[in-house]
Amino acid sequence: MFLVECGKQEDWQSAHQIAQELHTQNASWIHAYLHRKEGDRYNAQYWYRQAGREFPTESLSEEWETITQHLLENL
Repeated sequence: MFLVECGKQEDWQSAHQIAQELHTQNASWIHAYLHRKEGDRYNAQYWYRQAGREFPTESLSEEWETITQHLLENL
């Protein structure tokens, strides 16, 4: 949840560091989102694959809402 809080407060550096150290599909999804937010499509695509997800077509804010909702529903 700390990772989500970092994202919520737009502390992207901390969120990226935490996501990189975790080895779960959810962390990979957040990692992908962070690269996408930075405009780094190449790395984002890699991390979406690691998360088992397609590259999203929704906006960044919509994706962040989807991520947080998914995480909260799967606590």
